[in-house]
Amino acid sequence: MTEASDHIDESGGADLGRALRALRRRADLSQRQLAEKSGVPQPTLARIESGRAVDPRFRTVERLVQAAGGQLAIGVPPSISGVTEPTPVPHDDMRDEAGRRYPAHLDVWPVHEPRDWPGAWWAEWYRLPPQRYPLPLPPAAYELNRRYRDNRRWAAEVRRTAQVRRVINSDLPATCWRYVAELPDGALVGELRAHERSPFLEFGEWHPGMPEREMVLDGVLVDARYRRLGLGRRLVTALVTGMRAAGIDDAAATAEGFGIDLLLACGFEIEARRPAALRLGHPGKRCFS
Repeated sequence: MTEASDHIDESGGADLGRALRALRRRADLSQRQLAEKSGVPQPTLARIESGRAVDPRFRTVERLVQAAGGQLAIGVPPSISGVTEPTPVPHDDMRDEAGRRYPAHLDVWPVHEPRDWPGAWWAEWYRLPPQRYPLPLPPAAYELNRRYRDNRRWAAEVRRTAQVRRVINSDLPATCWRYVAELPDGALVGELRAHERSPFLEFGEWHPGMPEREMVLDGVLVDARYRRLGLGRRLVTALVTGMRAAGIDDAAATAEGFGIDLLLACGFEIEARRPAALRLGHPGKRCFS
């Protein structure tokens, strides 16, 4: 069971409103849902959360906290009781156009362009100047669908906890590079393989501007469920960082489909098409495919 200690406001008192909003968010309950579950009228809950209820009854607060899956601790320091605070609502300081808080149990994000707003059905189809938008953009957006909301939180947790590292062991030749993306439990969700080569040895002759060593990207693979979370880009970025630390500034790759978009986003440039040959190197350096 989740436990929650009192949040403290600027005056040193308990900020019950902030604590309840944090608990509701963790339980993924709207004000109406928590009111029904606790038996406390929704207007009463709204007054407590907004700070308009000056002195709410203890029993009322207790019912709300317990219904949200928390426990009420009074006068016991967290260091002794082991009580931990629930995660604060990330968008608690945001307000809508009427000056009201957004629902605490939802994920709210600011809208800067059409792609930030699920209601902008035209965002992925074509580009329009702001004065020709079919609908005005709201200041912020949120997702009401519980399944979509859970997926967004799951994706955010994967981005936060996934680790990318280079694998170095005796099974790999010194010229072979391997990076993996792993979850905290050790599950492998992505992998990149590359190798070093000498363009001079490959072509059998030397050309001005030709690098002495370059990296060849053999492939990037991300588990289907974990795609579109930025793991592929993190793998490529780790490779580029590592190879430049080793004094290798150039890299070559062949890609198709979404792989082209990934490498372009990581700084590669197209040299030839069908399939696309891409290269990463210093601007103005002569490239050979």
